[in-house]
Amino acid sequence: MFQLRAATDADLPSMVEVIRAAFAEYEDRLDPPSSAQRRTVESTRQELANGSAVVATVEQNLAGCVLYFPKADHMYFARLAVLPAYRGYGIGRSLIAAVEERARDAGLQWVELSVRLQLVELRAAYERLGYRALRYGTHAGYSAPTYVTLYKPLVIDPPFED
Repeated sequence: MFQLRAATDADLPSMVEVIRAAFAEYEDRLDPPSSAQRRTVESTRQELANGSAVVATVEQNLAGCVLYFPKADHMYFARLAVLPAYRGYGIGRSLIAAVEERARDAGLQWVELSVRLQLVELRAAYERLGYRALRYGTHAGYSAPTYVTLYKPLVIDPPFED
């Protein structure tokens, strides 16, 4: 039903639309507000100067995307977005699996993402995929944590040597 591929510069306008549409439902739930609605093609292009993205297409139409950023020992992903009409078909899980595969191919040890504390249903979905809390963070100007960084180990050291 859907295909995954590396994003290209030509995908940026559609990616911005998908991110805005996918995050619109959280507008009234998040404090501080999400930056998704302020996202532009140029800001996304600048962000991707330090990373890459994978897109999901359905009949040549962009249905989802995820941005990812390699670090020294792990991969960080952000802005996982699937249009509401395409949810429930495994697109989000497949996009995450694609990021995890790229991390393994790069020899990285784990994958991280951050999720707002108010979005308990999203955190639970990531935890079902094997992610667990690593640390809590606080947006500037707030005195209590506003998000949690989750991680999933990709490399498990053997308990013994041969």
